[in-house]
Amino acid sequence: MVTATKSYKSTFGILLIILLTICLINISLGSVFIPFKQIILSLINGEVDKESWKTIVLNYRLPKAITAIIVGSGLSISGLLMQTLFRNPLAGPFVLGISSGASLGVAILILGASFFGATLTSFAFSNWGLAIAASLGSFLVLSAVMLAAVKVRNTMSILIIGLMFGSLTSAIISILAYFSSASQLQQYMFWSFGSLGNLSWLEIIVLASIFIIGILLVVFIIKPLNSLLLGENYAVSMGVNVKSTRNITLIATSLLTGVITAFSGPIAFIGLAVPHITKLLFNTSNHKTLLPAVAICGAIIMLICDSIAQLPSSEFTLPINAITSLFGAPIIIWLLVRKRKVYY
Repeated sequence: MVTATKSYKSTFGILLIILLTICLINISLGSVFIPFKQIILSLINGEVDKESWKTIVLNYRLPKAITAIIVGSGLSISGLLMQTLFRNPLAGPFVLGISSGASLGVAILILGASFFGATLTSFAFSNWGLAIAASLGSFLVLSAVMLAAVKVRNTMSILIIGLMFGSLTSAIISILAYFSSASQLQQYMFWSFGSLGNLSWLEIIVLASIFIIGILLVVFIIKPLNSLLLGENYAVSMGVNVKSTRNITLIATSLLTGVITAFSGPIAFIGLAVPHITKLLFNTSNHKTLLPAVAICGAIIMLICDSIAQLPSSEFTLPINAITSLFGAPIIIWLLVRKRKVYY
């Protein structure tokens, strides 16, 4: 149930300070040691002792930190939207099959690249090639889900349809993998691990632009989302256009999840658990408070996970997917056992 509105200015202030601190720590980590003062000078375009340090910070570490913030915020907001729409605490950003569609697009490009000639094979190993393939796969699944949403009135039926699309795409990927070479399987596996690095500024601009469009869509449905927490019948009695709200929610979630999966791969845990952590932290279900809170908490946790992924070795980075699950699952279990209540 939606709790009474109250001020959370101090909590938001603390979270923003934590976000800035974790972001600077994340930028300071890497295979090349750069003094913290030199990092700050690089960020404010000051004079640094080595020009190579400035290049590393501005072209590699800062883009990765920005990507982590966008990925963490986008997946967390998507998870909150899905949990609200389906009124299911186990719903996440991937329940619509959008991530599975992206995985299918990448699988067709990588695992089937040998059938399309040398030119497409080389294109398959580029960031843009993977992003375009993942986007097309996401768009096809989104189109199918939206078509189902028009035909089906029951929201839970849409959830089941999304899960079925996920199972269908997984089956196709398994067939493609069976007939693929070891090198192709390895390339696809690396993509499925998820990655926050290797994005150019142009790719980040595209990622950020679609992210902003998705956020703007969400802003328009904050009040209807609060009404949906009490059920569709209650929302209708309050004058909410449930069908329109549902469609906007599906489109916003698909945009956020699809573009993030396209550029960073499928990243687990964040979208499922961060909304719960945020609700326990803020003790509210009011989306006017939750949406910015979830975005900030998701960005913080994503930056922490990325920092942990870099700590064990200076030369290699652990798969971000593994870190998000290993780091996050025990936290959410502890919080739920301790509080023994999830706000809906």
